[in-house]
Amino acid sequence: MNFLTHLECGMCKKKLDAEKIWNLCPDCGKPLLARYDLNRAGRAVNKNDFNKREPNLWRYHELLPLRNPRFRLSLGEGFTPLIEARRLGEKLGFNSIFIKDESLNPTGSFKARGLCMAVSKVNELGIKEVSIPSAGNAAGALCAYASLAGISAHVFMPNDVPRSFIAECRALGGHITLVDGLITDCRKKATEGIKKFNWFDISTLREPYRIEGKKTMGYEIAEQMKWELPDVIIYPTGGGTGLVGMWKAFFEMAEMGWINSKKPRMVSVQSEGCAPIVKAFQEGKEFAEPWMGARTIADGLRVPSAIGDFLILRAIRESRGTAVTVSDEDIFNQASTIGNTQGIFACPEGGATLAAFKQLRETGWIKDDETVVLFNTGSGHKYYHLWMKDKEDIS
Repeated sequence: MNFLTHLECGMCKKKLDAEKIWNLCPDCGKPLLARYDLNRAGRAVNKNDFNKREPNLWRYHELLPLRNPRFRLSLGEGFTPLIEARRLGEKLGFNSIFIKDESLNPTGSFKARGLCMAVSKVNELGIKEVSIPSAGNAAGALCAYASLAGISAHVFMPNDVPRSFIAECRALGGHITLVDGLITDCRKKATEGIKKFNWFDISTLREPYRIEGKKTMGYEIAEQMKWELPDVIIYPTGGGTGLVGMWKAFFEMAEMGWINSKKPRMVSVQSEGCAPIVKAFQEGKEFAEPWMGARTIADGLRVPSAIGDFLILRAIRESRGTAVTVSDEDIFNQASTIGNTQGIFACPEGGATLAAFKQLRETGWIKDDETVVLFNTGSGHKYYHLWMKDKEDIS
């Protein structure tokens, strides 16, 4: 069974045929979202049956966009651990803190979820060449799933990206172009190839399928917490697909009657050196202005401009959440704190969530009796160069 009905523009609400190939809304140029017949799904699917299924994201297949299971790709992505971080909680003097550890996904990050879904769907639609600009993790994930599907992957990364990402893409058969500049510059180069060679653009929120893979993080948290959602989710935000996807998942589950009306307050955390979402949130704006001179040790947060900015800001505000910045020094130190209390080699983006948690505790925004989930979105192994430096070199 599959309950996909159509695609819908996140801005102007235009409805489109889900069986045709689309990138952005043809009317307003904003991201498209997959929609489902949730009334039928709620009657047909028993949430208590998921524990009998394989422990990967395809356990929620009825609410994912793939029609034909023959095109289902899998390297074991999804259903990552939700760890009750007791030793970290003791250090912080806080009773109920969890870490959703996405580093155990294939290719070492949460990007495996979105690219697994997107490549599966474009393969079903008959697309054979895809392109992506990436800070690193998405490029590796795309190369892995494209290789599995027999699809050509063209990846564009900043020239100063950690060498581990380049090595990964080479090993996985990707066609790599390194670009002087930021991910926005990579986007411009990728667009040239898309126009010239008709590659499918699989970049963040410029197609409707990656977000469907990412939303499974929301379904998993609900299932792993016995269908009682936490009070707060703290999420490191670059392109923002995961945050938007989880918020989408919570609404889907509520409409199907799987959870009650209580939803988490969503926290977007960014680096002080690149914080367009935080700035827009604080200024009460619907869209974020591009961030000039973006710089941070957390490559996944070095996104000066996100096409889904209005969806990110909408989710934060609808959830009564907030958006905060943290310093690179705190990012590094708190990633190390996760490591030396919980044995998780967290990526810098994961460290950013703990830095944000501590900030929000100090201000009283997070209360003593609340339950909080931090997202470690990837493995620190890809950023080993940071821990090879002297600590005073982290700035």
